Amino acid sequence: MIAHLRGKLFFKSPNQIVIECGGVGYEVAISVATFTALPGEGAEVSLHIYTNVREDQIALFGFAEPQEKRLFEKLLTISGIGPKLAITVLSGISSDRLVMAIRSADYATLTRIPGIGKKTAERVVLELKDKLEDLVVPVAAGSTSQAGTHLGPAGDDAISALVNLGYQRAIAQKAVEAALAREPGLAGEFEGLFRAAMSAIR
Repeated sequence: MIAHLRGKLFFKSPNQIVIECGGVGYEVAISVATFTALPGEGAEVSLHIYTNVREDQIALFGFAEPQEKRLFEKLLTISGIGPKLAITVLSGISSDRLVMAIRSADYATLTRIPGIGKKTAERVVLELKDKLEDLVVPVAAGSTSQAGTHLGPAGDDAISALVNLGYQRAIAQKAVEAALAREPGLAGEFEGLFRAAMSAIR
C-alpha cells in the first residue's frame, strides 16, 4: 500500500498531478488546498498518499498536510461518501473550516459544499462530531486575522471554486474582493459572488 510519495512534479492541474518517482509517473488526485501548496512543475514534491484499491483499479489520493489526509479518511467512514466525493468536499472548504462546521453542526456551511446535501450533512455531523479530537483547529481560524477569512464563507467558497477552475489563488482572491467592493450585498451569496468574481477576472 502506497502511503507516501516523493519525487519530481511532472504535471499538475487543480485536481490531479503526476509525480515521477524512479522513472515511474504516479497519477494522484488532489484537493484544491493541496494544489495551492504545490511548487511549480519540475520541482521536488512530497505528498502523503491514500491508496484506494478496487477490483477494477487502484487510485491514489495525495495530501500536502497529514491533517487533511486524516480528515479524508474520516469522511470515507460515512455512508454515501467515497474517495471522489471526499476529495471534492476538501476542495470546497478548508480542513479547518470543515472541522469547525462539523463540531458546531453548521449545516448551512456543510450543504454549500458541492455534493453534500442535507441528509449527507446530517450523517457527517452525527458520525464525526465526536471523532475529531486528533484534528487541531487553530484558535484564529474563525477570526479576521487569518488570510482570506474576512471575505466570509461565501467568499472563501468562491475563491476555492475559481482555483478549482484553474485560476491562481491570488487572482481568485483579488477577483472576489473586487466583486465585494462593487456589490457588498453579495457577501453571503455564493452563486452571485462567484459569477461577479468571474466577470471581474474577464
